[in-house]
Amino acid sequence: MKKHNGMRPHDVAILLKIVSKGAEKWYMKDLAHELQISPSEISESINRSVIGGLISSDKRTLKKLALIDFLKSGLRYVFPQQPGSITRGIGTAISAPPLNEEFFSDENFVWPYGKGNIRGQAIEPLHPKTSEACLNDSKYYELMALTDAIRIGKAREQNLAFEYLKERIENA
Repeated sequence: MKKHNGMRPHDVAILLKIVSKGAEKWYMKDLAHELQISPSEISESINRSVIGGLISSDKRTLKKLALIDFLKSGLRYVFPQQPGSITRGIGTAISAPPLNEEFFSDENFVWPYGKGNIRGQAIEPLHPKTSEACLNDSKYYELMALTDAIRIGKAREQNLAFEYLKERIENA
């Protein structure tokens, strides 16, 4: 068995892409294409997730309760983020659905992206190609934005984001 050298940020992005697919059958090559991550890195990520207990040993079944627990208890400590400079991008955290309907703020948070339509404080996404992947999958976009709310939000924002994430993962 391979040694586990710790989770990487894009491992969370890959797990959430699997969640976004729901009951739809998924293949590593499709994840690679949709997330713009190399097939070998997808394979390594799945292996890390198996060793970490987030995917079953068959490499097909997401361990939903373990993922929920990790997102609630570990995400903001393992992959912390501080808002950066003002830039153009795509909304995330409370500046993206579904939280942008719950919280009203003069501050926007964005993943830097030249073709974005919002100006706000830069948030480094869990993977550099997150913006492009989210533009093609609204379910994935919600999951990634909710994840950022856990990473950077205040307690109320984190709690609501977690409840939304939990509901979406359980129903996937």
